[in-house]
This record gives sequence, structure tokens and C-alpha cells, in this order.
Amino acid sequence: MGKYFNFLAALVFLILVFSCKQRANNQLVNQDLYPWCIVAFDSLERSPQERISMLKELGFKKYAYDWRDKHLDNTLTELKLAVKNNIEIISVWLWLNAKRDSIGQLSHGNEKLFDIIEQSGLNTTIWVSMSENYFKDLDQKQSLNRAINFIDFVSNKSKSMGCKVALYNHGGWFGNPYNQIEIIKKLPQHNLNLVYNFHHGHHTIDEFSSLSKAMSPYLSAVNLNGMEKDGEKILPIGKGNYEKSMFQTLKNVGYKGPWGILGHVENADVKVILKQNLKGLKTLEGD
Repeated sequence: MGKYFNFLAALVFLILVFSCKQRANNQLVNQDLYPWCIVAFDSLERSPQERISMLKELGFKKYAYDWRDKHLDNTLTELKLAVKNNIEIISVWLWLNAKRDSIGQLSHGNEKLFDIIEQSGLNTTIWVSMSENYFKDLDQKQSLNRAINFIDFVSNKSKSMGCKVALYNHGGWFGNPYNQIEIIKKLPQHNLNLVYNFHHGHHTIDEFSSLSKAMSPYLSAVNLNGMEKDGEKILPIGKGNYEKSMFQTLKNVGYKGPWGILGHVENADVKVILKQNLKGLKTLEGD
């Protein structure tokens, strides 16, 4: 009887340990999670209705909205449909290019986007990134002044519609988080934030500990990705050697989310890619 009791006690202990470990591994999945790059990167080119259905099927309560010009005719429909289905649009992407966008005169597509957001009544965050061609042949001071003036313009435009602005690292001078922090400090009236993307940060792996500390007061979103120093730009979460340590580093400096997972793969069904990354999330926590 004693041996049988000891066996049962040991079995219960193992079950509890396994259960706790599973909860730890699933913790991130149940946290503030959203998908990103699911509109422009989808071989099935889902309609707004199909995309919302996919998000609900996968269990998402929110997402970040990316787009190309060809999507703008359906953007208002999608924004309204998301609200109707209790799915939050946490951000809308804004890409600025010196060939098309200037202060006071955005490109036709970007102006149309702002008109759509205003029509929809959506209060969200505009994720802003500026092309490198704004900063060609400029020194640090000139680059900083140009960025400050443009972000001030975009922030005022966004604020008039009840939207916030976050700076998005997309490479080049503007994509350097240290430069973005300087912009934020020069524009305290706008309460700007940062969006950090793993897939645009391969060159920061070695300095990520110090970078995370610098970014932590301003971070409002982090988009995860599998990370290798000399590997592919886009990897499923869990297939790289560095994303787990980078994730833990962010948690150590106090960042708690939200966390984004990518659908950023050319010529692929975005639903398949999101499922791969959802599965990979389990590798980021636990032993």
C-alpha cells in the first residue's frame, strides 16, 4: 500500500510539474498578441471579410494593418468590419518616401489613407517610417532636424483625428532606434513611442542588451521573428538562435507586450505562416 501511495504521489507531482511548464510555455500565446504584415503578404489575397474570419478562427482579438495602394478601396470596409467583430486595429502603417511625400503634401495614397481613418472614426496608432532618401548626403544634425520637422507634421495630422504616432525601425538612418529616441526627446508634446522589429534588427543582436535598456521607456510594440546573425531576414519564431535571448532581455528591462508575430512571407498563405509562428512562440518561454 505504501509503495502504491508513493507511486501515486510521484505521478501527481510529475503531472503538476508538466502542467506548470505547459502554462509557462503557453503564457505568451495568451498575452497581448497580434499579427502584423497580413494584408500585403498573403498569396490568397483575402478580402476584408475573409481576413477577419481568419483572425477570429486563429483566436486573435487585434491586429496591425499594413497595406498597398491596391488595398485602399477596401480599407474603410475592413476598418468598420473589424470594429463590428470586436477586433481591435492597434496600428496602421505609414511609409514616407521623399519622392512622393513632403511636409504639407503627402502622396495620394497616404492622403487617402488619412481620409479613410478620419471617415472610420478609428482611434489608433500610426506606425511611421521614413525612407533613406530623406537623409541622403545629410549629416547627423541635418538628418535629425529633417526627421523632427516631418514627424511633428505627421503627429499633428494624426492627433487631429485622435490617433497617436509610433516610430518604426525599417532600416537606414530613421530606422536606427537611437536616432528615433533623439526624435522623441525633441518632440515631448506628442508622446511618441517606438515599435521595434526583430526582422529589421539583425545588426543589433550583439548590442541588444544596451539597446533594450535605451528603448524600454518608449516601446509600445515589438514584432518577433526568428533571428540569425547571417541568416535569412524572415524566419519562423523558434528557428533562430537569438530570438529567445532577445525576448528574455526585453522582459528583463520591463517590457511586457504587446507582441507581434509576422505573416511577412512572399507568395505564401499568411494563415500558414501565422500558425508556424504561433507554434514557435512556445520556444520563447520555459526551459
